Amino acid sequence: MNKLIIIPIIVGIVIIISASFLLVDDDSSTSPSIYETGFTYYDIEIIQNILAEQNILVSAPTAITDHTISEYCMFPENGLLKTVEYCTTTAVLDSQGHALGNINIGGDVQSPIMAVANLETSTLESNRNDVFAVFETMIETLVCDCWETKQSEDYESISSWLEAAHTFYSDSGERNIKSKIDNLGNSKIFLEITSKDNSILQTLIILK
Repeated sequence: MNKLIIIPIIVGIVIIISASFLLVDDDSSTSPSIYETGFTYYDIEIIQNILAEQNILVSAPTAITDHTISEYCMFPENGLLKTVEYCTTTAVLDSQGHALGNINIGGDVQSPIMAVANLETSTLESNRNDVFAVFETMIETLVCDCWETKQSEDYESISSWLEAAHTFYSDSGERNIKSKIDNLGNSKIFLEITSKDNSILQTLIILK
């Protein structure tokens, strides 16, 4: 069992799903075996269909291969931000038909290694249900629909983890935070909440 990272405040200890919350400041090469496991580019179709049932529209993916790829498919590794050689992006419209953000999946041309959702709202509570639906669908589709079976003591569901992150963000004086989930479907899951001038950016990153 991985141990909770205690920097700087203990938020909770999860038995099999390890979680940590960090305050953050504003400031690729991958093993082929990682590419060959886990989710694929075609899984965006599953995400589209599930979210469509909740009136959330995810557009068809568009490939990005030029210098702007770093704006869409960056991921953390060993404390550094890295990019990929191939990336697809989709636009996400909320249940009211307004732009909510995008879902990007990247890796090499054959197989992805990472997926990221960038969702921007006017406040933390704006579009809460839509944001949670996108994040939950991505985790259940790209990682596994197995959260409840992991017997987490502190977070009985994905939504309860997201709620805890929201509470931590609010209690910290709305400083930027990161939360990480380990030991779920052999993937790493990161949630970042970042304050912008007139909005809140919530980013979910899934790494194989």
